[in-house]
Amino acid sequence: MVRCSGRIVAGAESEALRAHVAELLLDRRDIVLHMGEVGFIDSSGLGTMVRSLTGTRRAGGDLKLCNVTEQVRKILEMSRLTTVFDVHESDEKAVAAFYLPGVAAENPVAAGRRILCVDYNHDVLGYVRELLRQAGYHVQSSSHLSDALILMRVTQFDLLLVGPDLKTSPATRQAFETGCAKVPVIELGNDFSTLDAGVAGAALLEKIEARLNAKHEA
Repeated sequence: MVRCSGRIVAGAESEALRAHVAELLLDRRDIVLHMGEVGFIDSSGLGTMVRSLTGTRRAGGDLKLCNVTEQVRKILEMSRLTTVFDVHESDEKAVAAFYLPGVAAENPVAAGRRILCVDYNHDVLGYVRELLRQAGYHVQSSSHLSDALILMRVTQFDLLLVGPDLKTSPATRQAFETGCAKVPVIELGNDFSTLDAGVAGAALLEKIEARLNAKHEA
């Protein structure tokens, strides 16, 4: 049982949660995050939670949430992650759920649109991947422009999401910008990682839908 309080945000808070979960996984497999005292989660923080969930399942265990506050519940609903996390109203029910038969999660129906997300922030990538997957998009991601270029050569993407401050060589930057000229681009601003995760995710989905619809009409 990991009791979280205050904020789960980019920086020391997210790092502390990620490190604590990783340490627990050295000799445990099942983890419950008690969210009763959490008032705010930004995009990086929610990405940390998604990555912790993935890491726990890769280790053969699971991660559940309990005592979720109304604010956190709203964030999960706006970011469409209510079906990703197994949420329980109390710590007792969360623990008991580990001993019950698991229910297979329904996979979202893919809409056929392909999106590439490039950002150096792995927590943002983790959040955006799950956000878009739950919205029905085919998603690939990379934290390096050079790797993104390779993906762009082998896959025809309908849209690119590009994070801030992506450092690379001038030649790679030029090649990437040339590739971007052929595909609609949405830039993830400097503040995306620190905004309320639900608000940021909902706004991003609206932008994506608008750009893809504009491309289709064109």
